Amino acid sequence: MPAVHARKLPLLAALFWWAAPAGVWAQPAAGSSPASANYPSRPIRFVVPFAPGGNADTIARNAAQKAADALGQQMVIDNRSGANGNIGMEIVARAAPDGYTLVLGYIANVAIAPSLVAKLPYDPVKDYAPVTLLATAPNIIVVHPSVQVRTMKELIALSKAKPKSINFSSTIVASVGHLTGELFNTELGADPQHVPYKGSAQVVIDLLAGQIQMLIGGMSSVMPHIKAGRLRAIAVTGAQRSTAVPEVPTVAESLMPGFEATAWYGALAPAGTPPAITARLQGEFAKALAAPDVKQRLDNLGYVIVANTPAEFAAYIKTEIAKWAKVVKASGAKAQ
Repeated sequence: MPAVHARKLPLLAALFWWAAPAGVWAQPAAGSSPASANYPSRPIRFVVPFAPGGNADTIARNAAQKAADALGQQMVIDNRSGANGNIGMEIVARAAPDGYTLVLGYIANVAIAPSLVAKLPYDPVKDYAPVTLLATAPNIIVVHPSVQVRTMKELIALSKAKPKSINFSSTIVASVGHLTGELFNTELGADPQHVPYKGSAQVVIDLLAGQIQMLIGGMSSVMPHIKAGRLRAIAVTGAQRSTAVPEVPTVAESLMPGFEATAWYGALAPAGTPPAITARLQGEFAKALAAPDVKQRLDNLGYVIVANTPAEFAAYIKTEIAKWAKVVKASGAKAQ
């Protein structure tokens, strides 16, 4: 039965296949025909450029399991973290365009990094063949209960009235959460002070302890604390309310009409991958994400399933790069 497996080095076959150097991995098999009708004839490597267990890993595994079943081949999750995700992205940019190597593209690596990193080791437009935008994930704005605000208007008013009195955190510098906070600064004249972290776990611990007052971040890490009353949800950053917290308004309806700032995850193949293969993969991913058990699981975590076409995803990437370039420039954010 096709399944998703993490890379297991003790297994002899995995040792020689998945752990092969990038140059070896990029060589197509002798006599192979990538666009042949029998695709796929061997397992597909799905690189996740982040550590296991996070939001990106969750999306990849949920999409890959069902798609693998339909394709009749394993879709092997290969977690390659490092350099804020850029290492995994570069690996796939240099891989053979035969449909047997994919990467989970994340907004930070695909849309924000081009404006943030002076010498990015890949071009997010030229080096990849978009497969599909799998899902979006609106961020949520939460505060510690000691902060006496319940709406976005009250939050902004407090920030203006008491400059530098509110610290807001995000999981990393120039993340969507960080840039959303900076956008409030530039657009609304608010003045929350950014406190960057290097992961969601410590952020939540410090927020619960009251060491920081506000978080703009992913829903999955704070949802249990919202339900338990340990944190207060102020707004979500998507275009519509989230099915995970339907009682929480959007920033757009609360304060800034038209506002939308969501994280997103999509599947990308190396540039030059035959369109017939990207179309096949898109179709299987779309069916996988529509499966009732997968959809319910992702809905509960606050994800919005998209599964658009390769052409639509390509156009979306270009739009997002232009959108976030303006925010990065206005914020003065620098890569760390």
